[in-house]
Amino acid sequence: PTLEVNTPMKLYKNSQVNFFALDMQHGDTDFIHEGSEANLARLTISQAEKDGVLQHLASVYDADNDRIEPGLSAVGPRILNFANILKYEHIPLAKTLQLILDVGKEALGSPVEIEYAVDLDKAPNGKPSFHLLQIKPMQGTGTGFRVDPEKLDEDRMVIFAEQSMGNGKIGDITDVIFVKREAFDKLKTKDIAKELEVFNRQMAEDGTEYILVGPGRWGTADPYIGIPVNWSQISQARIIIETSMEDFPLDASLGSHFFHNLTSMNVGYFSIQHDSKTSWIRWDKLEEQEVIGETRYIRHVRFLRPMCVLMDGKKRISAVLSEGCDGLADQYNF
Repeated sequence: PTLEVNTPMKLYKNSQVNFFALDMQHGDTDFIHEGSEANLARLTISQAEKDGVLQHLASVYDADNDRIEPGLSAVGPRILNFANILKYEHIPLAKTLQLILDVGKEALGSPVEIEYAVDLDKAPNGKPSFHLLQIKPMQGTGTGFRVDPEKLDEDRMVIFAEQSMGNGKIGDITDVIFVKREAFDKLKTKDIAKELEVFNRQMAEDGTEYILVGPGRWGTADPYIGIPVNWSQISQARIIIETSMEDFPLDASLGSHFFHNLTSMNVGYFSIQHDSKTSWIRWDKLEEQEVIGETRYIRHVRFLRPMCVLMDGKKRISAVLSEGCDGLADQYNF
């Protein structure tokens, strides 16, 4: 496998198109009956542009020349890539983040994750403001294990991801629980979460861990972009995989609390675009395995032999191989 480079078209297809805003006109909020989003409004980025907040955040996709033009002066679809900040340093965000991460690591004794907010409106001193909202240690994120894709047998690969989180080897997982592609309904994600809870409860009773695969974001608060599970509903998952579908794009999970659960419990995380040429899920191999349980939206399969999960925390490359870790001991010193 070789790493895939994002193209302008791919960036355009996967760019954010909606956002949540706090609804300041909604005074009588009823969280019990309306849910956790009762005081939120789901808006399009065109509304954000009208309000003048995309000036330094967006670029324009030039379809005629298949290129991306920074800024909003051109006509065309908007892409939220923060080019004016990340590439042209309207504010020194990257340097600021690096400084805070370094100080946090030294103070807490381990790599840290942070939540922050940036207010681009100038403060009385004439500069934008950076607000550190939360900082906490990340456990289990060592980067000592290395994976060389050239040494792996593609015929044994069930899953390969070039965007992943986690580090090390797992050689005792036989079970995969996945959302059936042919049955998936983006309007029924809450029902899918309920079905998955039943499978997870049984796995907990059996003391068995599994690989979890499904479309969109796992653990999202928005049921229209993924499966809105809580942690207890997927607690036995040792590897969590998010993937896209033709009409269901994937915006990889970046929620701080979600990732804190993954890192603190040493759970692997893979993100795979369905149309990627260099990352994949071999669905045919999954479908060949023994079916242990099945519902309307979920299928649970079991491999005859344990799979071999390899995760390179530095390169962010991960692979799941069938037939265990046999034959890899000499290459990876385990």
